[in-house]
Amino acid sequence: MKVLLLFVMVTPADNHDAVAAKEVFLRVRLMHPQIAVVWADSFYGGTLADWAKSFLNLTIKTVSRPEGEKGCVLLPRRWVVERSLAWWLHARRNARDYETRPEHSEAMLTLAVITLMTRRLTRQLIHPTAAAPRPTAAVRAA
Repeated sequence: MKVLLLFVMVTPADNHDAVAAKEVFLRVRLMHPQIAVVWADSFYGGTLADWAKSFLNLTIKTVSRPEGEKGCVLLPRRWVVERSLAWWLHARRNARDYETRPEHSEAMLTLAVITLMTRRLTRQLIHPTAAAPRPTAAVRAA
C-alpha cells in the first residue's frame, strides 16, 4: 500500500491535535473532494468523527487497540502511517526540528515526499542497464 501526502500542516507543540485536525480535514476536503474515508488513530474518533461526518461528509474510521491487550500490539492500517512517517523523517533535515518557522518545516517535509515519490516513479529508469545481462569474459576479450 502506497501513501501519498495530500496536505502538510505543522503546528506548535502546545496546540492540541484535535484542534488542528479540524483544519486539516477541512483543507483536505476542499482540495480533494473525492476523499470519503479517513483512517485515523482512536484518539480522533468521537466528537471529531461526528463533526467531520456532519460538516464535511467525511467518514473517520478509527483503529483502536483490542480490549485487554497490553504491550506492543500490531494494529491494522497503523503500520502504513508509521512506515510513511519513518520514510519522510529519513531525510536528515527532517530528523530534527532545525527549522525556526512552521512554513519552513512544511516545505522540508514536502520536499522529502517529492524526492521519495520521484524515486518511486523513476525506480525502473534509474538503472536501465541493471537488468541487461553482462558480457562474459570471452566476449570482452574479442
